[in-house]
Amino acid sequence: MTLRHIRYLAAVAEHQNFTRAAEALHVSQPTLSQQIKQLENSLHVQLLDRSGRTVRLTDAGETFLRYTRRALRELDAGTRAIHDVQDLSRGSLRLAMTPTFTAYLIGPLVERFRTRYSGITLSLQEMTQDRIEVALAEDTLDLGIAFAEVRSSEIEAQALFVETLGLVVGTNHPHAGKQAPMTLRELEQEQLVLLRSDFATRRHIDLHFRDHGVAPRIAIEVDSVSAIMEIVRRGQLATMLPEAIAREQHGLNPVAVLPAIPHRTAALLRRQGGYMSAASRAFTELISTWS
Repeated sequence: MTLRHIRYLAAVAEHQNFTRAAEALHVSQPTLSQQIKQLENSLHVQLLDRSGRTVRLTDAGETFLRYTRRALRELDAGTRAIHDVQDLSRGSLRLAMTPTFTAYLIGPLVERFRTRYSGITLSLQEMTQDRIEVALAEDTLDLGIAFAEVRSSEIEAQALFVETLGLVVGTNHPHAGKQAPMTLRELEQEQLVLLRSDFATRRHIDLHFRDHGVAPRIAIEVDSVSAIMEIVRRGQLATMLPEAIAREQHGLNPVAVLPAIPHRTAALLRRQGGYMSAASRAFTELISTWS
């Protein structure tokens, strides 16, 4: 059994088809089939079920691939460690964050990081916290910025700062500029535009409404904070977003809500026990002093 055998099996499992897997691997289909058969013979077990229209892992194949994928992640981390440049003159960092942070944090954070470490190549993605945790566990991300309440036992969270959510309206909204807070009962009469329910921010908002027996009027659901800001800025819909966004963005106004939505802790996420490159350590140090 070789590393090539394991990578070939993973490709077939992903594509569920020998032809497509061979194309992805840039090998011929007979070569791929022969290599998989060699692996099965060496293990004395059938790893793939070839009887259907698609090729699927057997129970033994599922078990074997679960462990070998973990080994592949460690091998890839070891390769990165060998080529890691400690003086930070070059390198790479794979970073993701949830949508609310891209609206007010990513700009100044990246500017500060690039000023210090211009040789580091940054790969930035915006995704839900659930997807960030999966990507970190699979070692397709180095770091994530989300919230301290992680779901996966494979992920550790380092607290960064406290984020406050509140009602945000545009300049043309009747409540723009008003000093008096709005009650949640009054908020029931407003039409809201919110993130979809698979986002951590939306779940946090929904829980607050549910705890106080409030049923908000949700007019629009989207998967982009920038879209929410444009809709609110140009119309009379309201939204619930971090107060920092309203302070940073022109044409948006924060409105106090009672009872206030509980604070939540922004956190830097990483894989438990995972390799930390010099770039990851430098970014961790920078954001740990963020204020």
